[in-house]
Amino acid sequence: MLSSETIRIVQSTIPLLESAGTELTRYFYQRMLSHNPELKDVFNLNHQRSGGQPAALFEAVLGYARNIDNLSVLSAVVERIAQKHTSFLITPDQYQIVGYHLIETIRELAGEAATDEVLQAWTEAYQLLATIFIEREKVLYAEQEQAGGGWRGSRPFKVVCKSRESDLITSFYLEPVDGKPVMDFRPGQYLGIKLRPATSAYAEIRQYSLSDAPNGCSYRISVKRETGEVDGIMSNWLHDAVSEGDVIEVMPPAGDFFLSAEEETPVVLISAGVGLTPMLSMLNTQLQNGHHGSLFWLHACENGQVHAFADDIRAKEKQHERLKSRVWYNHPSTVDRPAEDYDFSGLMSLDKVRELIDVHGAHFYCCGPTPFVKMVNETLTDWGIEEDSIHYEIFGPHSSL
Repeated sequence: MLSSETIRIVQSTIPLLESAGTELTRYFYQRMLSHNPELKDVFNLNHQRSGGQPAALFEAVLGYARNIDNLSVLSAVVERIAQKHTSFLITPDQYQIVGYHLIETIRELAGEAATDEVLQAWTEAYQLLATIFIEREKVLYAEQEQAGGGWRGSRPFKVVCKSRESDLITSFYLEPVDGKPVMDFRPGQYLGIKLRPATSAYAEIRQYSLSDAPNGCSYRISVKRETGEVDGIMSNWLHDAVSEGDVIEVMPPAGDFFLSAEEETPVVLISAGVGLTPMLSMLNTQLQNGHHGSLFWLHACENGQVHAFADDIRAKEKQHERLKSRVWYNHPSTVDRPAEDYDFSGLMSLDKVRELIDVHGAHFYCCGPTPFVKMVNETLTDWGIEEDSIHYEIFGPHSSL
């Protein structure tokens, strides 16, 4: 435990952190990756270039300082990060590297404010946090290794099928090279995938949501081709260069976002774009297990060309009376058919389907870009939905709503 004096000193640096902003964490990453370039095989360098990772780390550091006298409020954040760390195969010695560069960053940027007392307090605070993560990740690694079909570290899987789902999304069906069973997962979790694309100087590790129900022998991930100011190195390599028969390294399923509703609970699955992938795993699992409650599928995308799994969802809706689907196309194309391909045009508005989905005891699961998830969270909160009935996932560096 930290002394009251250490807590006081750390909290006294909050104004300093706020004034430094993300420049602090940008400098930290530049420093660490220049001194320890081997970590470039771990960190997503695209997130460094876009600024997403420095922003997420700054939020985490500031949140830690603000709540250092009541760490229980950070338990959900700790769990989310620890789960992600296992898919990066983070080790205890790497925490020592991070801690060293964090303290040196404070020393170099804070100037006279970086007194011996401040540096010592932050050293103690970081060591406590590192210990919390190391102990939690030790448990997670053991659970993954000891589970039926489980393993520790990376395991070679063969791509047995590659299926185009839309203009942007392709599914990869993966089976272990050793032919042995694979561990089950909670619907909504992801796989860590490790490759060394020819287009990258470093190994790349990415997390992709599992997009089908567990079956004990194989996995399916469905990957969006990421293009824009910073093209996705891994996603484009998977789409363009990885073929059926190729072998990739896979880490065990992980993630703190998963469906845990009772079999009678109404479940509302809300997604935008590739955010439908964990929703599809949840839906297929519920249908496979004979879920007795109502199921609602709400999805938003640009148009029919990028609408993945559209035929699959339509077929399931016909087969299962308790499943109701509603789809929004932001800009329908001339070949998209109203009422057949989509129900509403424009951005998703939950108010249009409130009479359908605002049912007693429902749990809401949402995945998509940050602005979309924020809209859903705010709408449901305005309806009076309790916080513990709203569950969400944001792809990429996690940010607060």
